[in-house]
Amino acid sequence: MLATFIIFLREGIEASLIISILLTYLQKTGQEQYRRDVFIGVASALLLTVVGGSALYFTVSTYSGSRFQQIFETFTFLVAAIFLTLMTLWMQRHSKQMRGELTQQSELAISKGGRFSMGLLAFQSVGREGLETMVFTLAILFANSHQSAAPLQNRLLIVGGALGLAVAIGVAYAIFKLGAKVNLGLFFKVIGAFLMLCAAGLIADAVENLQRLGWVTLGNHTLWNTSGIISEHSNVGDVLHQFLGYAEQPTSLQVLMWALYLVGTILAFRRYGQRQKNPTTV
Repeated sequence: MLATFIIFLREGIEASLIISILLTYLQKTGQEQYRRDVFIGVASALLLTVVGGSALYFTVSTYSGSRFQQIFETFTFLVAAIFLTLMTLWMQRHSKQMRGELTQQSELAISKGGRFSMGLLAFQSVGREGLETMVFTLAILFANSHQSAAPLQNRLLIVGGALGLAVAIGVAYAIFKLGAKVNLGLFFKVIGAFLMLCAAGLIADAVENLQRLGWVTLGNHTLWNTSGIISEHSNVGDVLHQFLGYAEQPTSLQVLMWALYLVGTILAFRRYGQRQKNPTTV
């Protein structure tokens, strides 16, 4: 639940920033006739995300327990981890330039294609956030599908996502309608750190699946068994698994890849952070 809350909060705020920048540009340049096209693009992106994600989930779920499902889950874990990493590093490096880049893209879209191009720009910009959210949510749903309380966990994940989106809308409203000052640079750093931990857990899940599939035969030795202390299927164990990549019986390769991923991303995170010395406040 907490994992989906954070990802929907982050993506919701970023999508709100994108929409606000586009609408502000149209207002300042006296081209508000394109506002409808922006909203059409946004709505189309959201609809495609929900329909596409639901179709993928229910299609794969029909193969529950099969080798195909395990293979699909493995690739989903890897893709979600890559998306989480890239989007976090991108925001760490480009948060200050987002407004300028979107403004330039808006000018180009209007000059070249008018209404269609403006709607397409909104669709692509928000669609990217929707795609990232969809892949991450699918990965978490698949990771929970092996638990005994999977139906309840899935409902909680949906509730967490809905709450995260609601808070994101509230924050966006406070920023752009009430004039509240929010240090978005700090916000994205803190959320990014949590997402790096989530991505590390997905990497560990992917390694576990690869070993079970027999595609990876190295590092299969189990390092410890803490199922008697904190079960991975308990509420506490589930939270630790989603945020820290906790496993009750991890293999040596799982732990190694988890640690290597975190070390690599922390170094990259700090490197990009040095280029953002001044906070981004909206």
